[in-house]
Amino acid sequence: MFFKDYKVFETELAGRPLKVEVGKMAQLAGGSCLIRYGETEVLCTATMSAKPREGVDFFPLSVDFEEKLYSVGRIPGSFLRREGKASEKATLASRVIDRPIRPLFPKDMRNDVGVVATVMSVDPDCSPEITAMIGVSVAISISEIPWDGPISGVSVGLVDGEYVINPTEAQREVSQMAVTVASTDSLVAMIEAGANEVPNDVMFDGIMFGHEANQKIVKFIKGIRDEVGKKKVEFPSNDPPEEMYEAIKEFAIDDVRAALDTDDKRVRDERLKPIYEAVHAKFDEVYPEDAAKIEDCLYKLQKFIVRRWLLDDGKRVDGRGIDEIRPLNAEIDLLSRVHGSGMFTRGQTQCLSITTLGPMSNCQLLDGIDSQTEKRYMHHYNFPSYSVGETKPSRGPGRREIGHGALAERALLPVIPSVEEFPYCIRVVSEVLSSNGSTSQGSICGSTLSLMAAGVPIKAPVAGISCGLVTEGDRFMTMVDIQGLEDFFGDMDFKVAGTKKGITAIQMDLKIHGLTPAIIREALDKTYAARCYILDEIMLPVISEPRKELSKWAPKMLTTKIDPDKIGDVIGKQGKVIQKICAECDCKIDVNEDGQVFVSALDLDNAKKAVFIVDTIANGPEVGAIYKGVVTRLMSFGVFVEIVPGVEGMVHISHLDVKRTEKVEDVVNVGDEIIVKVLPRDEQGRLNLSRREALIEVEGLTPENEVPERRPARRDSHRPRRDRH
Repeated sequence: MFFKDYKVFETELAGRPLKVEVGKMAQLAGGSCLIRYGETEVLCTATMSAKPREGVDFFPLSVDFEEKLYSVGRIPGSFLRREGKASEKATLASRVIDRPIRPLFPKDMRNDVGVVATVMSVDPDCSPEITAMIGVSVAISISEIPWDGPISGVSVGLVDGEYVINPTEAQREVSQMAVTVASTDSLVAMIEAGANEVPNDVMFDGIMFGHEANQKIVKFIKGIRDEVGKKKVEFPSNDPPEEMYEAIKEFAIDDVRAALDTDDKRVRDERLKPIYEAVHAKFDEVYPEDAAKIEDCLYKLQKFIVRRWLLDDGKRVDGRGIDEIRPLNAEIDLLSRVHGSGMFTRGQTQCLSITTLGPMSNCQLLDGIDSQTEKRYMHHYNFPSYSVGETKPSRGPGRREIGHGALAERALLPVIPSVEEFPYCIRVVSEVLSSNGSTSQGSICGSTLSLMAAGVPIKAPVAGISCGLVTEGDRFMTMVDIQGLEDFFGDMDFKVAGTKKGITAIQMDLKIHGLTPAIIREALDKTYAARCYILDEIMLPVISEPRKELSKWAPKMLTTKIDPDKIGDVIGKQGKVIQKICAECDCKIDVNEDGQVFVSALDLDNAKKAVFIVDTIANGPEVGAIYKGVVTRLMSFGVFVEIVPGVEGMVHISHLDVKRTEKVEDVVNVGDEIIVKVLPRDEQGRLNLSRREALIEVEGLTPENEVPERRPARRDSHRPRRDRH
């Protein structure tokens, strides 16, 4: 055999075959495997640099989930016809893989580690994200990279009241929740969830169901590691010497403790600055070779103080009770000409959300490896440097911004009305104005306010809150509404969004290996009580329900349904008919292939007029209806009148006036606007109109002439414009 180290390991996951191939592809990587789940195939690699990176105070891990459109048999739609910057979904998949594996690396390691999952084939029933997570776990486990894994990940659905592991594409469409659970051999390492207002106990049981399913795969990966895994390498620790830390601790602990004891981030930073200067002045010469690690000692000291306060004293940095929420404020209508705006302030965290409504043609087009081709509801999150008092150039959204925007989008999507209820494309932008913890949850609250102010008939208001954690051995304590310092020095940021009825989104970030069921249950209970308080006491008193009317600056959207065979008539040759309607009614019209028509205009009357015209073109004018039409042609026997774009009928000379008419030119000319009444069609199906009847009915004129009962035959061989009806 050419590949002498080639081996295949097989198991089953949710009734589908799971195969891991090692020893053939990407053999120069530290660890690699091709993982096959059903017909989804992902190449996963993990590589570590030989030397630590100089001058960094963090573990430099990069995780890349690479979507290849050949995996679904498509050529990229970009101009260059090749994959470019990672899509938002690829970025989110990278984050989902990153979060459970990162805490399992040594915290004092500074060697670069790069993890890449390349999606090469996609089976819609077998999630490439889940496949990649398991494959990455295998690649790291069999590599020389120090790591406390493995982990496994599954998705959990709720279909017809039953939990389903890794639901198929059809099951995902009807599932009441989509929960990704990653686990070690004993702890829950990561939770990412979206749900249709699912109660706490249902969500908890679903998480545990996924955790149990993960254990089989963790055992499977351990077997692969034991058979083909490399010996883990030693690495130089970046931790400061213990005697150095103890010396700095003794010198500065009282000053640091006093500096941290405030609820104002600015005051804290100002107090810490002279302490840092004093420590450097004293210890730079004492530890000349380790001077760079003085900052690490001061970080470690702050962490020690904050965690002792929480664990031993039940004291929070800003003086709050353990389950006390920071001062809250909600406002709406802060911006004059936007469609809707809402601002939510929690302590020093402040988020302003703006809602914009648009026609369905504004939906975002997606070019990815799943079946979703467009997005109607979009949530974008911006985190400018000024929000934390820093000065940095704006380079567009990074992974953090994309992730927080996606979380808010997931939290609100279950309450967004359907297209049938509210035929609009919806975009919400959350601008973080100041940040001291939980900006993603603040953006959810602000966005709910904004949507309701804009008149979007959401099914229920949504609020978000975070829960923190500090652990020490078997001891643990949780606290609600963590601020920046508690997030920074704590072990968990457990973010939960939902309505009073149930959960709509969860995102769990950990700095430890995982959570026990008891911690998860407590976090769910505390966040539920907190978000009910936010809804009842803060948000709903400001706006109790969505407004019944839209802003005057928002487009007014109406819909109608036509026979798909009539779409060509509505659009017209080279689009001339629909362009004429849009110009005449000052509106925008979108027509779907199924015959659904969306009309948007700032003026509601214009939108109604456009819908009337479209219905007239598609269904034909109603007998007895009165129209104002334009004379297009003169004949000896009558005139042709366009009553709506693309629809012409004939007014016989006998029906041109209330008195006898000798010549049509005596009454009208081409281009004249006249009122006409729709008459029954003749034996040949031709559209007949009467100005005479319209004048009698609308203007009350008295007829002086008689008209024939039947329309005389045309004496002119000239054929009129095609009657489309």
